[in-house]
Amino acid sequence: MPQTCARLGLFGGSFDPVHRAHLALARTALVELQLDRLLWLPAGHAWQKARALTPAVHRLAMLGLALADEPRFVVDPRETQRAGPSYTLETVLELRAEQPQARLFLIIGQDQYAGLHTWHGCAQLLQQVALAVAVRPGAPPTADAAVRGHPVQWLTLPPTSVAATDIRQCVARGASIEDLVPPEVARYIESHGLYQGRSRS
Repeated sequence: MPQTCARLGLFGGSFDPVHRAHLALARTALVELQLDRLLWLPAGHAWQKARALTPAVHRLAMLGLALADEPRFVVDPRETQRAGPSYTLETVLELRAEQPQARLFLIIGQDQYAGLHTWHGCAQLLQQVALAVAVRPGAPPTADAAVRGHPVQWLTLPPTSVAATDIRQCVARGASIEDLVPPEVARYIESHGLYQGRSRS
């Protein structure tokens, strides 16, 4: 359980693997939202993804390696420990009960913002959090009418083409990922044979 915070960021995702664009967004959120702490919330069962995720033990380990230098970053494994689909609303309600005085900032990207109306319990979720949405220059954000009326704090990021899908494909074909993930994560992927159709642990 994280210590009591006045301003708590919530950053969810599959993080399969965590990469430099994730880190850039999280660091921007720390500064622009003036967060006391940012929780990284890897999904257990990502109900909107068709593919199976890499086992949580590996995704949690890679996050731990990538985030070790920033004490305000905290890996929260609760969604990987929960049975059934990983619904953000359930996580937010748990955190609200644990830290009733905290202001919760839900940090999402433009793609997630565009589809937020499809999330489980979206209306209730929006009552519990402040939205912080990462936007890319030259790509105006869009959202469903049910979401557009909710206040948003925009987080501006430099253009980036890093995507976890591309990283997994690079590993599968033997290409370098050293510019896409922290070096500790690259070594972990190699040493455990991840994303190659095999695992050595």
